[in-house]
Amino acid sequence: MRKLSVLVITIALTVSAWSQTPETPRPTPLLSILSTQAVMQTPAAAADDVDTMDDVIHAMYEAISGSAGQKRNWDRFRSLFLPDARLILAIAQQGQKPSARILTVEDYIRRADRIFEKENFWENERGRKTEKSGNIAHVFSYYESRQVKNGKPFQTGVNSIQLFNDGTRWWIATVMWNTGRE
Repeated sequence: MRKLSVLVITIALTVSAWSQTPETPRPTPLLSILSTQAVMQTPAAAADDVDTMDDVIHAMYEAISGSAGQKRNWDRFRSLFLPDARLILAIAQQGQKPSARILTVEDYIRRADRIFEKENFWENERGRKTEKSGNIAHVFSYYESRQVKNGKPFQTGVNSIQLFNDGTRWWIATVMWNTGRE
């Protein structure tokens, strides 16, 4: 209850400060502070991983691919995504209503690390449809997943990827895909 009271007081003080005269500077919203902190924690990206949409998408697939037990370069993976990016599994299991599981980049890493510890996994793009407008782009990236690097795909699908260019580089904002695995 005490935490709730502190939150209500904080919000009230912030709203009160915003209603002051236009000459009075407004306090920095908490969301901006949190986003700034997240940016500072995002590892620096290699320029050749983020110069173009092609680079970012290629780096994403490369970062998650490898043999069972092979440690993935998660800092490279993290560096491709906006701080508040989301990875969304559109889960469709036989006999059940479809659902969506929304993950942060860290949630995805924890989930994938357990799987990659036991399973070989290579994923590569086999085709793409892109629409771009200004600093944003939507890419349908058609992929193949393999358990043997150059073997027969055990799964094909599409990653729906939203990208943002901040004037210096491309960032992944969201990736959504269909899966039968929780």
